[in-house]
Amino acid sequence: MIRCLLATLLFTFAAGAAQAQLRSIPAAAKRATLSHVQGMTVEIDGKRVELAAGAQIRDGENRILVPTAVPPGVRIKYLADAQGQVARIWILSPQEAAQPDSRK
Repeated sequence: MIRCLLATLLFTFAAGAAQAQLRSIPAAAKRATLSHVQGMTVEIDGKRVELAAGAQIRDGENRILVPTAVPPGVRIKYLADAQGQVARIWILSPQEAAQPDSRK
């Protein structure tokens, strides 16, 4: 009984700590708007670009999304690879979108 109670408490605190973690978006990431076009093609600020192999799209809660699950016109920060393909995308939470862009 005590083990079960301790396990429940441990799980509760671990889940709370996981939600409180802040994500780290690199300072070099560019701010833009994103829409999915087709397959591995997305539109960033009206320009069509390809996603790199293994590209990651993370939502405002830092969960990984597939490209087709991206809402159209969402505010993002992104990094491109050496070939110009988009390698990492972070969909901004409302709090992150409200902050001024540090890249000026």
